[in-house]
Amino acid sequence: MKNCIVIYNPNSGHIFKAKYLKEYKKILSKHEYNSKFIGTEYAGHAKEIVSHLDNHIDLVISMGGDGTFNEVMTGNLQRKKPLVLAHIPVGTTNDVGVMFGYEHDIIKNLRMLLNGEIKGMDIGNINGRPFVYVAGFGKFMQIPYQTPRKLKKKYGHMAYLIEGIKDFFAPTKLHKITYKVDGIEKTGYYSFMLISNANRIAGINNFYKDVKLDDDAFEVMFCNFRRRIDILKTFTLLLTMDATKVSGIEFYKTNHIEVKFYDYPNKAWCVDGEKLDRAVLNYDISNIRNVQIMMPSKNINKNFINNKKN
Repeated sequence: MKNCIVIYNPNSGHIFKAKYLKEYKKILSKHEYNSKFIGTEYAGHAKEIVSHLDNHIDLVISMGGDGTFNEVMTGNLQRKKPLVLAHIPVGTTNDVGVMFGYEHDIIKNLRMLLNGEIKGMDIGNINGRPFVYVAGFGKFMQIPYQTPRKLKKKYGHMAYLIEGIKDFFAPTKLHKITYKVDGIEKTGYYSFMLISNANRIAGINNFYKDVKLDDDAFEVMFCNFRRRIDILKTFTLLLTMDATKVSGIEFYKTNHIEVKFYDYPNKAWCVDGEKLDRAVLNYDISNIRNVQIMMPSKNINKNFINNKKN
């Protein structure tokens, strides 16, 4: 039998009641896993759990939202010997889960995972903090970590839309930034920037076309729109066309970028839906290659250049 640790947030809802945990354990046992379920007790707990696990663990499953997976990933990459990770989506937007091919039924998702494959995936790194699929700064980027939990529980994804409407009517600040990427250095004023390795962001499918999760590159977007009409036009276009084709957006595909702010930002960066609590002026964003992640086979051909089983 192999050994599996499942890390979950007990406050995520009825799906973690004792009878459901028992069913999850049965499924894992049928796939020859001895399993232990560990509920998190505070922010950052998932990271601590993973960083202290025994090296003989064969699989660590995160059950939660994208932020929970980020914590598990962060703890794993702090280890001398990283473990194989997996993610079962139990959140509000679940961008990573949808990208991997999961559906709404957690039982079905667990079975899909255990019949899936282990792939080597690129993971972003911003000033030493990993991000699985997205890091961003500026207009709207604080919404995922500022939206009250009670609103997310009550309204689901609609809670983010409510907060987004509020921010739309709030003043938009431009930040003086210098960035260096692939031999290019540019200084300008920007209201929004996004760095990602994903084809689904903020619930928008096919945000970028033909994104590969193992191509040693992430997508970078800078935007300087400030007027509401320009912001509205841009986000409307993002719902209907490839972001790289939207006029007024500076776009790069790279594996390393340096970003310098001239004044301390008034809002924190958002990393996989969570707040990056580091008030600094300089950011170094790079790529970590071949992080081992188990996932359903469903979207592997679409998401990976290397389609062979590891």
